[in-house]
Amino acid sequence: MERDASADLISSDRVSGTKVYATDGEELGSIDHLMIGKRSGRVEYSVMSFGGFLGINEKYHPIPWDALDYDTEKNGYVVNIDKSRLKDAPSIAKDERSGFNEDFGRNVYAYYGVMY
Repeated sequence: MERDASADLISSDRVSGTKVYATDGEELGSIDHLMIGKRSGRVEYSVMSFGGFLGINEKYHPIPWDALDYDTEKNGYVVNIDKSRLKDAPSIAKDERSGFNEDFGRNVYAYYGVMY
C-alpha cells in the first residue's frame, strides 16, 4: 500500500465521502462524518456508512481514526477488517451524536485492535 506523505493535513470536507476498503481490497463503505474531541481537537472516529440502498437500511460504524490508513492508489482509506466482521462491529444510528462515552470508546477501539 502506498501511503500519502505529501501532506500531514486534510480538510474534513475532503474526508467525507471517501471510500473505505478492507485489506483485501473489497470496498466496505464511505466516510459519512468525523467525530472530533471537543477538548483535544483530535479526530477520534470516522463514521462510515455501510450497506443499504439509497440510505435505506444503512448502518453507521464508528472506526477509530488510528485504525485507518490512507492508500493513494485507491484514493481511499484501508481498515484491517473484512466485511463479514464488519456486520458485528459497533454501530450507531445515522444522526446519533450521544452515547460516545468512555465505555463505548473502549469497546470500539478494542473491536478494531487499537489502543484507546
